[in-house]
Amino acid sequence: MTPTIEETGDYIAKAGKAAWEVPGLDAKTPQREIKTVGIIGAGTMGGGIAMNFATAGYDVKIVETTQEALDRGLKVVRGNYQRSADKGRFPQEEVEARMNRFDGRLELADLADCDLVIEAVFENMDLKRKIFTELDSVMKKGAILATNTSALDINEIAAMTRRPEDVIGLHFFSPANVMKLLEIVRAEHTADDVVATSMALAQKINKIAALVGVCPGFVGNRILFARQIQANKLLAKGLMPWDVDAALNQFGFKMGPFQMSDLAGLDIGWSKGATTENPIRDMLCEMDRRGQKTQAGFYDYDENRRPIPSDVTAGIIKNVTGAEPTTMSAEEIIEICIYPMINEAVKILEENKAQRPSDIDVVWLNGYGWPADKGGPMYYGDMVGAQAVLDRMEKLGAEDAAFAPAETLRKLAATGGKFTEIDTGGLKV
Repeated sequence: MTPTIEETGDYIAKAGKAAWEVPGLDAKTPQREIKTVGIIGAGTMGGGIAMNFATAGYDVKIVETTQEALDRGLKVVRGNYQRSADKGRFPQEEVEARMNRFDGRLELADLADCDLVIEAVFENMDLKRKIFTELDSVMKKGAILATNTSALDINEIAAMTRRPEDVIGLHFFSPANVMKLLEIVRAEHTADDVVATSMALAQKINKIAALVGVCPGFVGNRILFARQIQANKLLAKGLMPWDVDAALNQFGFKMGPFQMSDLAGLDIGWSKGATTENPIRDMLCEMDRRGQKTQAGFYDYDENRRPIPSDVTAGIIKNVTGAEPTTMSAEEIIEICIYPMINEAVKILEENKAQRPSDIDVVWLNGYGWPADKGGPMYYGDMVGAQAVLDRMEKLGAEDAAFAPAETLRKLAATGGKFTEIDTGGLKV
């Protein structure tokens, strides 16, 4: 039976409330005092993260490697604030009030007196290890050391310090000054008071928090990777990106996987001459088709950034895959892309990397544009039933063992159980 709008809304509200509850964390756990926040990196993510704190009234020190990069980053921040003021969201004088909370610096050592520092540089483990080694030597005792990594092993990052109990993941979503979700990633040695402080801080900067564990991609991106792999497999069979996107748009996503890739930039994680597991993307990048920023990626783009199906991309897909162009029903595309997300979410719960099924739904509703009428991957799993998900995963698992059905999925199908009621013991580090 399809749930009513009221039932779905009630579930989402309860899920959002439950996400703030951390079992095993004493409500009386003392919090660390946060007055000054340090941000490493003034790029898109760093600047956006910094805005959250400045907007909430915190003093922010922001560090870049060059004066030029620092000036550029602060100019973008000012521009964002000015556009908001121009739209009447706050008075003009508030622009200067917020900008006055920023203190731009060029040395990590200048962050020594900050109560919280958030690293927001690009996704390179060697660089992050280097930064945390330096932070360990310069930051004051009791400071919280956070990384904004979206997928890397935070335990490995924390191991570069003599205070792993002070290290936590604060994974903001782009644009960080707009997106509501904050994945708070508890590492193996993260102290209770660091968790408590981070959860409280999320509320103060007007975010919706979900506490998750360390695994590749954490909760949100790990599930996203599963969808993207299946979407890429469809291209390998001769489907066009716009057909896949159209099916996901029909499901309720404002952007499909390839529209989203073009927006983010196809060259993320790619370098010239590189050969990756995504040869179609590699070829597009080699042709300088890197997404919206170059007016060409999987799609061609006009001056209004309107996506247009591309004959160039169609030719690349045929050349790379050898597959003749083909079609597939939207219903089947949705199953192939969505059901693996549900299966991956179940595996996350089996591995105790999320507190509860509804937290996974909170992550996807608030960080990835999951359509509200379908309540999140776990809720939607209950809408279609475990048996339907299992049937599809049996087929996909036969093609690729990485997509074998989760054991808990098999049990749900056998017993008629619900995804939203899975209880594997919660988050364990």
